[in-house]
Amino acid sequence: MSRSSRTRSTVKAATTVAVASVVAGSLLGATTVSSSAASPKAGASRPKPTVVLVHGAFADASSWSGVIKRLQHDGYPVVATANPLRGVTSDAAYLRSVLDSVHGPVVLVGHSYGGSVITQAAAGDPDVKALVYIAAFIPNVGESAGELAAKFPGSTLGETLNSSSYPLPTGGTGTELTIKQELFHHQFAADVPAPTAAIMAAGQRPVAALALDEKASKAAWKDIPSYAMVAGQDYNIPPKAEQWMADRAHARTVTIDNASHAVAVSHPAAVADLILRAARDTR
Repeated sequence: MSRSSRTRSTVKAATTVAVASVVAGSLLGATTVSSSAASPKAGASRPKPTVVLVHGAFADASSWSGVIKRLQHDGYPVVATANPLRGVTSDAAYLRSVLDSVHGPVVLVGHSYGGSVITQAAAGDPDVKALVYIAAFIPNVGESAGELAAKFPGSTLGETLNSSSYPLPTGGTGTELTIKQELFHHQFAADVPAPTAAIMAAGQRPVAALALDEKASKAAWKDIPSYAMVAGQDYNIPPKAEQWMADRAHARTVTIDNASHAVAVSHPAAVADLILRAARDTR
């Protein structure tokens, strides 16, 4: 019995029997309400953060489908945004507009080039409580995705690319890149079933070449807690590069030894678990 309950018992004993009955009934009702209210109050001290997922080059938001299913099952609101893949600055500005539409705390997740975008977009945003990098670039100020991919040997991406021209809004043309469809499975998604990889290859989003060469101007991981997943069989970003960037960012890191670059597709449960860990740490 709590101190307050013992005090109320003393008061009851000092009063008449009739009053005691009324008081006792009141206390019983109050105790019942207090007990039932205590649990949700303790568990609802902070709302669950919204998880915002940002895909990278040669992918689209559907690459997060298995992850989204698991996050939603655990009651988390999710937004899987369409990354324009045109340039770090413009893509980060677009993502920032998405973040501005989300109310409350955010766990921001980036895959591949999407890591460069979340690193810039989250800088100075007090609602972003955690950054999660999934086989992703974690650039410092002045670093580009292309530079980081070449920091360690192992990437075979360059030899699998097709390039084509596209019109720029301001006039002239730019160059965008896709992975040759016949090489996509091995290069991007070796641990994904071949029929699924074929669909991913057909629906891949091209990335502007300048996006991979544009240097970051902000590094949000310096101020926001970070988490990282290293894909041990990644042929786009060398696993050693992913580990080096994660270590530099002091990220809580998980390694999936046999995972391809498309780890969110092939290991959605592991990816969701890391995101959920970050989300729980923010509450």
